[in-house]
Amino acid sequence: MASEGGQHHPGSGGSGSAGRPSAIRPFLLTAGRVAGSDAVAPLPIETQVVTTSLGLATLETLAFEHRDILAVCRRPQSLAEVAAKLHLHLNVVRVLAADLRAHALLAVYVPSADASRDVSVLRRVIDGLRGVAESEGIHRDSQRD
Repeated sequence: MASEGGQHHPGSGGSGSAGRPSAIRPFLLTAGRVAGSDAVAPLPIETQVVTTSLGLATLETLAFEHRDILAVCRRPQSLAEVAAKLHLHLNVVRVLAADLRAHALLAVYVPSADASRDVSVLRRVIDGLRGVAESEGIHRDSQRD
């Protein structure tokens, strides 16, 4: 995970750029790590993330998916939205967001447990994901048998 100047930062491995699906298998993007495999529970999909000022300052030194996540997160949004916009698997985004958080490049705001059980919050997340899909020309199959 080296970047210019010999400093170690997340993001110097991976593929593709924002908007294009990655041809690399998810376990390669996360170095075999999976969300929730350690003592810490995986970040909920509705967790809000936003790039920190340090993240913005180092954005151009990062590579691939780490850079793409920080670029997309200039405005706060959920992990689910980030995954949808970057065409990445949700668990890949969870792992990479945790990496970025550990380096103080991404601020993470986990909702309270009560909010994650609130049906109105879940409905807003679903509606937001549908909005992202429709804005990118992906339409739901409205005629199911």
